[in-house]
Amino acid sequence: MEKRKTSSSNYLNQSFLKEKRALNELIYFLGRRWVTEVLCSIEEGHNRFSSIKDDLKHISDHILANRLRLLETNHFVRKKIFNEIPLRVEYILTEKGTELISLLDSLGDFAETTSFQEPGKLQ
Repeated sequence: MEKRKTSSSNYLNQSFLKEKRALNELIYFLGRRWVTEVLCSIEEGHNRFSSIKDDLKHISDHILANRLRLLETNHFVRKKIFNEIPLRVEYILTEKGTELISLLDSLGDFAETTSFQEPGKLQ
């Protein structure tokens, strides 16, 4: 979970939902801006920082670096460092990351056949 005041209602609500179902924590993780886009970009073969940045034109360097660290910390991607000058780094999906991509593909298929609307609003 993100660091925030432990007495805040947001923190307490998130803690409660996390205890109720691990799926809630995964949805929260995937709902963070750019997480799924970075993951999918790596899956599509963009495995270097500059390549991912070019693929995701509007992402900032700071957010991209943060999301790569987040994905690496949670074992969805692995950073491979090549001992070259200049230093070369590539990001590779782990088995867990490949499994997540497969699930996201299925969710994407489901989303394309489902209509979402707010309560009380007409389609």
